[in-house]
Amino acid sequence: MTFFKRVTTSAALILLLTAGAVAAQQPRQTEQQKGFVPVSELPPQDQLPAAPLLVGAYAFVWLAVFGYVVSVARRLSVVQRECERLEADISRGHRTP
Repeated sequence: MTFFKRVTTSAALILLLTAGAVAAQQPRQTEQQKGFVPVSELPPQDQLPAAPLLVGAYAFVWLAVFGYVVSVARRLSVVQRECERLEADISRGHRTP
């Protein structure tokens, strides 16, 4: 992929993500709120359930950490096997090609 295509694709992706975030933050054009209203008195469509979002975020982060640890462990075992093979070759006096 050429540099220009990468830059164009990245710019388009950033534009789409930014537009989605801005659209999600636009206030509704219905009646405006006057003063403090407890969450328990809000209509159900205006209440934001924080617990599922929080659990989802923590689950995503822990899965990412677990995947990273598994990836590092696999690569480390390959390096360890290669070191053991090289030590065996050195102790036998063989040269590696």
